[in-house]
Amino acid sequence: MHTGKRFTPLEFAKWTRKDTYWMLLLATVPTILYELGLKFLAIPLAPVAILGTSVAFIVGFKNNASYSRLWEARQIYGSIINDSRSFAYTLRDALGTDNNNIIQRMFYRHFAWLTALRYQLREPRSWENMQRHSNQEFQKEHYNIPERQTTLEDELLKFLSHEERQYILSKKNRATQLTALQSEELAALRQKGLINDFQWTQLQQGLMKFTDDQGRAERIKNFPYPRNFSSIATYLLFIFVVMVPFGLLREFDKLGVGTFLEGYSIWLNIPFSAVVTWAFHTLDTVGESSVNPFEGSANDVPITQISRTIEIDMRDMLNESALPAPVMPENNIVL
Repeated sequence: MHTGKRFTPLEFAKWTRKDTYWMLLLATVPTILYELGLKFLAIPLAPVAILGTSVAFIVGFKNNASYSRLWEARQIYGSIINDSRSFAYTLRDALGTDNNNIIQRMFYRHFAWLTALRYQLREPRSWENMQRHSNQEFQKEHYNIPERQTTLEDELLKFLSHEERQYILSKKNRATQLTALQSEELAALRQKGLINDFQWTQLQQGLMKFTDDQGRAERIKNFPYPRNFSSIATYLLFIFVVMVPFGLLREFDKLGVGTFLEGYSIWLNIPFSAVVTWAFHTLDTVGESSVNPFEGSANDVPITQISRTIEIDMRDMLNESALPAPVMPENNIVL
């Protein structure tokens, strides 16, 4: 997540520079050929304008869907914050001060769940965009992905016993199995009489909320923006970008007639065509950069920061003095 007022013009220009070079090239070639006498290359502007309207609609639809996925992901983690706090103080007050060791063990197991979940959500998918050179370059220059700096195995050492850690690492969906261990322990506490049926029901409902939050996050992670909509947007945008310079040739050629620009105005086709095509292409790229909110991009939901915030709050409930430091933005980027 970007925490500044905006990306700087330099950052934006550098991020899109390769695409900008292509736009300039696509505008330059037909302009030179037209000037060399191949006047038949000019096409009517009306079909280009109609196509541009279609592209504007479909890119707008895609960007709206991308924002919806991003905002839903943020709502999910907002729910995890609230559900974690509720679960923590309900568990603490149900067990009382005589069972601090049990409370701490279950709190730490919840930290392990937060950790396992964020590692699972950061796993790459074939349809995600972090493999794009521009995104990789921006990431290397501006921020680090925490889940790439350490391993899940090392992180779980902080929260789980050796036996539980080995058990969890042997499972495919580690976050699910950690919630299952929490449920198992609650059942044991109920059988021992340390919590009553009402308290067990409340705490079990808390675990069910975590399961729901995890499932909603996994749905976004594992179900991409539909490939049919994504493909048609890409194909129509490509056709539009190629056609724009040809559609504007005659318009810029006529622009200078009777003025001091006569014979030279055709060269204005290069910058203006590049600006128009860059605008459409960059709008599509911006939408694409937000459509997968857990991939590790600069526009991600800050799940590492949120997980750390929850850990600090819950450790504070245990009256621990050595609280971990909050995750702070790096070059205005926080994950």
